[in-house]
Amino acid sequence: MASSPPSKRRRKNSSKEDDTNGSSSSSPEKMTPVLVFAHGAGAPSSSDWMVRWKDMLGKAMHAVEVVTFDYPYISGGKQRAPPKAEKLVEFHSDIVKKTLAKYPGHPLILAGKSMGSRVSCMVASGEEIGASAVVCLGYPLKGMSGTIRDETLLQLKVPIMFVQGSKDGLCPLEKLEAVRKKMKSLNELHVIEGGDHSFKIAKKHLNSEGTTQAEAKDHAVQAIAAFVSKVLAGR
Repeated sequence: MASSPPSKRRRKNSSKEDDTNGSSSSSPEKMTPVLVFAHGAGAPSSSDWMVRWKDMLGKAMHAVEVVTFDYPYISGGKQRAPPKAEKLVEFHSDIVKKTLAKYPGHPLILAGKSMGSRVSCMVASGEEIGASAVVCLGYPLKGMSGTIRDETLLQLKVPIMFVQGSKDGLCPLEKLEAVRKKMKSLNELHVIEGGDHSFKIAKKHLNSEGTTQAEAKDHAVQAIAAFVSKVLAGR
């Protein structure tokens, strides 16, 4: 695994494989991806965080559309406790299939915030889905009991991009690195230094690094777009 040295202006970005570059005969229109972007456990697709990242991801990837939705437990303004991730897979898969029917021939990228990223990985494991890549924003590797939940990641064959805050208690970076070494799929990691589970960075850390929250987000989005571009070029 190669990794670039950290700096004040650039976040760490490491890759399990570096040989994803390749030529593609696909037309530019057909290379335009469609994203299905799933929310986390505690806030709907209309949250400020989701709206911001939907806009950033769509622009960075020149997506034909970024589809967001609310899981049934949180829709209609009647938020309940989220069920186990496995129970959300069927609903999520139906959203994906409808999106594929709307945009036939376009590469499918699954993205998610926290719990939504975990469900996205489960959905991507389905052979009928045919996702080109999965983007995980704050993957919740560690469960509430402290158990490392790596089964889905170890089974996944679809390329996957992790974006993690270095201070995210739900995904200790050393634990994620150990899982990445065992994964079958091409995977990359972009670390937002000082970021928490939602990538928020304390002002003290920003000042010491001479950077801003906006710059940190921009670096992350650029890393995601570069990864997706490499994956699509190698299709």
